[in-house]
Amino acid sequence: MTQQFDLFVAGDAANQKAVVSPAKRHPPAALGEKDMVRLLRETGRYRILKKLEPLSVATSPRRGFPLKGVIVDTETTGLNHRKDEIIEVGVVAFTFDDTGSIGDVTGVYGGLQQPSIPIPAEITRLTGITDDIVAGQKIDLAQLQSIVEHADLVIAHNAGFDRPFCEALSPVFAGKAWACSVSEIDWARRGFEGTKLGYLIGQAGYFHEGHRAVDDCFALLEVLAQGRAEDQRSPFAELYDASQQSRVRIFAENSPFDMKDHLKARGYRWSDGSDGRPKSWWIELGEDALDDELHYLRSEIYRWDADPPTRHLTAFDRFRA
Repeated sequence: MTQQFDLFVAGDAANQKAVVSPAKRHPPAALGEKDMVRLLRETGRYRILKKLEPLSVATSPRRGFPLKGVIVDTETTGLNHRKDEIIEVGVVAFTFDDTGSIGDVTGVYGGLQQPSIPIPAEITRLTGITDDIVAGQKIDLAQLQSIVEHADLVIAHNAGFDRPFCEALSPVFAGKAWACSVSEIDWARRGFEGTKLGYLIGQAGYFHEGHRAVDDCFALLEVLAQGRAEDQRSPFAELYDASQQSRVRIFAENSPFDMKDHLKARGYRWSDGSDGRPKSWWIELGEDALDDELHYLRSEIYRWDADPPTRHLTAFDRFRA
């Protein structure tokens, strides 16, 4: 403890005495962490983020949560699942019920794998994973399979990216129902201004070690479990409900070229045919919107009684390559 002294200025220097200031004789007790956080928040000038602590695996999961979900995240050497490779995979398994209430964490696995090429510099910058870190590493597919094989639902934050990579890694991911926590949750309605995981976890009041697979899985689980008081359902309950709904993909095949800007503005995306889809503009909607969308295409785009191809999808089909 540093003491403050009042020094006599009169008299011989050898006879000067140091007197402890009365105000410093009994310093205030040090504030605890909770009090410091409370005082900072009460000023209205600070926002406090808490470090996310991963949940422990339950040795005896609670009854009443008969379903099993698995959150998966991958780090890869690039964006193309046909030529790029997984360098890290993380999975967190948890239980839930048919209302979307989350139970306990039941399994965790994270593994690194050395790719056949050096890791690109931009991937290392983004993930912190270097060639030295993955040297000699190989994902334990048996352990990964033991966690994923009983999943009723696999969740990824951008399932359209992760599912093709995961299915290329192991057949255990094929034939599973998948859900996407980016596209199947209305984050804007929940008060979020973006969908990136780092933003979601930050607005939920936490920070974490981003762009490492298992850490991202736990971060997503935390975000999915939370909900505002005014929301009737948690984000996960909304996601699970969306995964139960059938969707339809409409391909505006042979649509007039000069209508492409209209289709793009309406939310259609272009497929060049290399992914097995028809070479056309396409959109994915809920089945209840099919008739209205076909009417739009026939009246505004084709301007004749066209019959564009459609494909009905469930969670078992969606987000595949």
